Amino acid sequence: MSKKEERFEKVYSQGVANVIEIWVDKETGVNYIYKASGYSGGMTVLMDSTGKPVITK
Repeated sequence: MSKKEERFEKVYSQGVANVIEIWVDKETGVNYIYKASGYSGGMTVLMDSTGKPVITK
């Protein structure tokens, strides 16, 4: 799959051993937060202060 066809785009990254990233679904605009530490990690929808998903237009 070429870079142009990829559905998700990483828009933010911080850390090396303890990583936090924000990914955007280019089809829906929904933002996801990814956290990795050592050999484990997880991803979930990024929510605003009212509990609604953050959406990038």
